[in-house]
Amino acid sequence: MAETMATQLTDELLPLLQKERFVTLSTIDFETGAPNVSAISWIYAPNTSVIRFAVDNRSRIVQNIAQSNQVVLTLIGAGSCYAIAGEATLAIEKMEGTPLKLARIDIAVKEVRNVMFYGSRISVEPEYEKTYDAEAAAKLDKQVMDALKA
Repeated sequence: MAETMATQLTDELLPLLQKERFVTLSTIDFETGAPNVSAISWIYAPNTSVIRFAVDNRSRIVQNIAQSNQVVLTLIGAGSCYAIAGEATLAIEKMEGTPLKLARIDIAVKEVRNVMFYGSRISVEPEYEKTYDAEAAAKLDKQVMDALKA
């Protein structure tokens, strides 16, 4: 069983969450009470105690957090896999400076666990590519990340 290694982001993990990145977010489904996992990428940690992310404000994630604010963010990086647990709040219902109706969710970090199985390390981190117009994607990504940093 993974033990709590910190009650905030470590100096090694903070920079990994200061740029767009593939992570998963686990919430409790507001209808079924079962775990719900979503992949997200617009994420930014302004400091070691808070992680912000943006999602469509009609997303099931927003509905789930309104019902239960306990979340776990899974980060693969720095050679391992980390579960970052915390309490999420809807900080902004519609972020300004973006063409989409995006909500900003803030997570107050409560604990960080290294959840990688014994005797192993991550040798290649996950990568993804945008499947729509690269120029439009880059413009939107910049707008969203700038709004998260504001």
